[in-house]
Amino acid sequence: MATVIRKRNNASAGRPSRAANPIELPDGMRERIAAKAYELWHERGCRDGRDLADWLDAEAMVMEEIHEARE
Repeated sequence: MATVIRKRNNASAGRPSRAANPIELPDGMRERIAAKAYELWHERGCRDGRDLADWLDAEAMVMEEIHEARE
């Protein structure tokens, strides 16, 4: 019986995966983004299929709000 040896991808060797190290957000940030993403989804008529885009748009909006509040 043959033995299969898999080579590691050198690009990821020694680095933890994103799944192993989720990005930590400040307290309340995830909830603010989730609420904004829900708002965007609702404004579009509750159509499915753009959940990631809604999340990323909401994240950008929340970050902009925080940035403007600090100025």
